[in-house]
Amino acid sequence: AFGAAFDNPDLIVSVVVGDGEAETGPMATSWHSNKFLNPVRDGAVLPILHLNGYKIANPTILARISAEELDSLFRGYGWTPYSVEGDNPHLMHKQMAQTVEHCIQDIHSIQRKARSDGSPERPRWPMIILRTPKGWTGPKEVGGHKVEGFWRAHQVPVPEVQTNPEHARIVEQWMRSYKPEELFDENGIPRPELKEIAPRNELRMSANPHANGGRLRQPLAMPDFRDYAIRVEKPGAQEVSPTEILAHFLRDVMRRNMNNFRVFSPDENASNKLEAIYAASKKTWLASFKPEDSDGGEIARDGRVMEMLSEHTLEGWFEGYVLTGRHGFFSSYEAFVHIIDSMFNQHAKWLEKSKLELGWRAPIPSINLLITSVVWRQDHNGFSHQDPGFLDLVTNKSANVTRIYLPPDANCLLSVVDHCFRSVDYVNVIVADKQPHLTYLDMKAAITHCTKGIGIWEWASNDDGGEPDVVMTSAGDIATMECLGAVALLRECFSDLKIRFVNVVDLFRLQPGSEHPHGLSDRDFDTLFTKNKPVIFNFHGYPTLIHKLAYRRANHENLHVHGYREKGNINTPLELAIRNQVDRFSLAIDVIDRVPRLGTRGAHEKERLKNQIVESINYAYAEGIDSPEIREWKWPS
Repeated sequence: AFGAAFDNPDLIVSVVVGDGEAETGPMATSWHSNKFLNPVRDGAVLPILHLNGYKIANPTILARISAEELDSLFRGYGWTPYSVEGDNPHLMHKQMAQTVEHCIQDIHSIQRKARSDGSPERPRWPMIILRTPKGWTGPKEVGGHKVEGFWRAHQVPVPEVQTNPEHARIVEQWMRSYKPEELFDENGIPRPELKEIAPRNELRMSANPHANGGRLRQPLAMPDFRDYAIRVEKPGAQEVSPTEILAHFLRDVMRRNMNNFRVFSPDENASNKLEAIYAASKKTWLASFKPEDSDGGEIARDGRVMEMLSEHTLEGWFEGYVLTGRHGFFSSYEAFVHIIDSMFNQHAKWLEKSKLELGWRAPIPSINLLITSVVWRQDHNGFSHQDPGFLDLVTNKSANVTRIYLPPDANCLLSVVDHCFRSVDYVNVIVADKQPHLTYLDMKAAITHCTKGIGIWEWASNDDGGEPDVVMTSAGDIATMECLGAVALLRECFSDLKIRFVNVVDLFRLQPGSEHPHGLSDRDFDTLFTKNKPVIFNFHGYPTLIHKLAYRRANHENLHVHGYREKGNINTPLELAIRNQVDRFSLAIDVIDRVPRLGTRGAHEKERLKNQIVESINYAYAEGIDSPEIREWKWPS
């Protein structure tokens, strides 16, 4: 509801909250959204807390506390509550209409004052607490058990209609109590005088353009992402933070779209190195200010960057913003994006139905999620912050609405984000770390690579157009660096070993085209990965996900995936990689084991690689960091 109201100054969003839903953590936090609603430029939200006293089989908390305590609760949240209570429908309709009218006048008064003097001070917005019986106007009792005003009204209140004549009589009496003969003609059509009461055209809720937000969608005015490119003289020689580069692009997207673009993050924009965006707009803040806030606080009443330490609330705002035709970008620590799992699920389900079965619904901007502060760079947070499993969840949803991108460097990230911002009707999930990483592709090559979604890196391969001995494959920035490190080691030790290097940006390219519209044909897949050579795949996430996507492929039995295996602590980057066998040494050993002609010939090199693993772990334990050779590694020219 609040997402719909942001940047919609003439819109009032009325949202009904059940007392069962009101017990959930996300709902409890979302009451604080009133601290982010600017009365000058935004619309308003009129919450109606409906207390009927019961959930499925239990009383509800808010319905069982005193009226005084409930009133104090919402005044403490910053609202002005108005109460409507009773069980007489005729009196309640009149009372409710009067209260709604009073609240709307309150809202208009708040907005007029703020807009006339240009002062977006935080007001106390009105809300309504509505108390009615559970199962209102239904059967009072069934089989000697209380129904109306009790939890049984939540279930099937009259369960034996087909087999119990008394139950059938109760249902008939219940239905006739609504006097259908006064509502419908003999053909079951609503009577004309009743149809005249309904609003017309866009005043109908279903025809309100905000309820079909794609009708209001305007494409973003986009800067040229090529202008932010990192100059690449040679692959793997320069380190930059991909998200820090992206932040400058986001800043200028914001500057060009100050009424229909917002950035959302749970108190993590600065941590994720996206703080450059504050040059275009500060963080929204309508609560009180302190003098020290001016020293790096980056908060303002007219800010457009939405930060609150509640992933649920932010995702709700984001979805409401997008559903009403506007654009956005959400960044999160990888481990905590799981908090919105169920919200992603429901939005993806809604998108699929909207896109495939409701032709009258106009396309809406995509949900764009950046997953950063990733599993492989948790040097101080440790095991609790290591979970790349959100990607597994995304692959469970419809191929018609889900996309996953793992850009290997900053230029690829720019290309991917530009593409996602121009898309509609998708959930785009992008994985990119915030720490400095090597840049491999100049912008022209990055665009080509990201457009294809998967491809051979010629400069990292030496199969010279022939058949390789092994296919080295990576998906993810850290996974790519370690995989390249393994290639460099192998080429140094086995000059005649033919290696093909394949990088995956678009994860769904691994699926067959019959399973996902981005999937490679079997012919193209076999051309890249061969039909019978070992494929060593270094993956950002859980290894089983790659097997899930590629299990139908011809060479699946030779696909050997390295990825996160729940082995972690407060580790250095290489130490964590070693524990999960995604490091360059473990990958090189796996190649030696799986390329038949390297068997006994590679024994000495295999021992040296094992020694390097031991030395690297010992160095990390002794120094608390990885050795300079690892930290300063570059692709050999």
